[in-house]
Amino acid sequence: MTTATTGAPVPSIPYLTQEPWRNWGGNQFATPAFTVRPRTEQDVIDAVRFAISERIPVRAAGTGHSSSPVVQTGGLLIDMVGIAGVTGHDSDRRRARALAGTTIHALGDPLWERGLALSNEGDIDKQQLGGALATGTHGSGIGLGSYSSCLTWVKLVNGLGEVVEIGEGQLRELRAARVALGTLGVFLEVEMQVEDAYYLEEEITYPTWSETLATWDEDVRDNRHYSFLWCPEDGSSEMFDLPGLPGGGMADRSYTKRYRTAAVTDESTLRFEEGSRLDRAYRVYPGGFTTPFAEFEYFVDAKDGMAASEDIRQLILTDHQDQKWPVEVRWVRGDDGYISQFAGRDTTVITLTADAGSDYWPFFRDADALLQKYSPRAHWGKINFMTRERMERLFPEFDTFVQVRREFDPNGVFLNDYTRALVG
Repeated sequence: MTTATTGAPVPSIPYLTQEPWRNWGGNQFATPAFTVRPRTEQDVIDAVRFAISERIPVRAAGTGHSSSPVVQTGGLLIDMVGIAGVTGHDSDRRRARALAGTTIHALGDPLWERGLALSNEGDIDKQQLGGALATGTHGSGIGLGSYSSCLTWVKLVNGLGEVVEIGEGQLRELRAARVALGTLGVFLEVEMQVEDAYYLEEEITYPTWSETLATWDEDVRDNRHYSFLWCPEDGSSEMFDLPGLPGGGMADRSYTKRYRTAAVTDESTLRFEEGSRLDRAYRVYPGGFTTPFAEFEYFVDAKDGMAASEDIRQLILTDHQDQKWPVEVRWVRGDDGYISQFAGRDTTVITLTADAGSDYWPFFRDADALLQKYSPRAHWGKINFMTRERMERLFPEFDTFVQVRREFDPNGVFLNDYTRALVG
């Protein structure tokens, strides 16, 4: 088959024309001219080179957990699901390599067998590494960085169709690659800093809001992972399929999660009851949700976290009493990615959720306006109101990121409307 524009042959790899794409939450749609499902790295390279020759824009798709328009394209969409698997490890240096389409969940057993584990995981472990790294996806723990902060090497296809490797010897470029929204190129393989395998012990409690505030600092300081979901009403926790306080009464309480490392010499002592589990780290992390939803997630300096969380609570209790989903609050260590949400500051994360398909815009816009006094940054994979002007103001090394991006993709092959407005 040939294209309608120049008659150039389509690469002999699995592809479909005008196949609709939609994200997990159902709020983002696209109809690419071509959807390619590569089976090998060479298939990815061939697809990018074909798109360049045809002057067709390219975006890569993971599992579709982003609520923002980061994937949308009318050009060529590369579905990376077939580019997966752990490719190497170095136990002494605590490094692991994997193909970019590998899901976070799929890393658990292979890393453990090699005596290694990811330092942290988020609420969902179904994302592919390429997408998680591109958007700064994270877990919770004031001493722990995002997935992107752990990136030590990447092999990608750039906007000239070249295969390029970026390692720690190219720190300028690596800092751009750590969070790049897919605009430097299509990631093929990555290396991440990991750590020795470890066990976690879980504690779930249901404090009132005043009790949550009273132990705020010590909870953040004294737990490897700490986070909570504040519930506006009694049934809020059920919306995330979380067990509530025995006997009910979750209104204005927090579903609080504490995880601490534990010494285990005999796995027969492990516990699997939710709320008090003791298990391998990757099996204790939540793993995912079944009900689609839309998310808004903003990041403030950790010193402002309590005040910002109280502001959001009051916004819901006074102006948006129809919002019943819990508000999740987490913490992440600062890092050096040029446009990372955590660039240069330890961060408190505030996540708002709404029913998929509902009119959540008034609520999210009010939350955006309310948080502006804290100089918030946004999760690139969530609904947000970021602009070029905000980026230039919030990211001190934004110009360096733009310079690197243009070096890797001078013709804007990997830009779509969303990313072009922000970093083009």
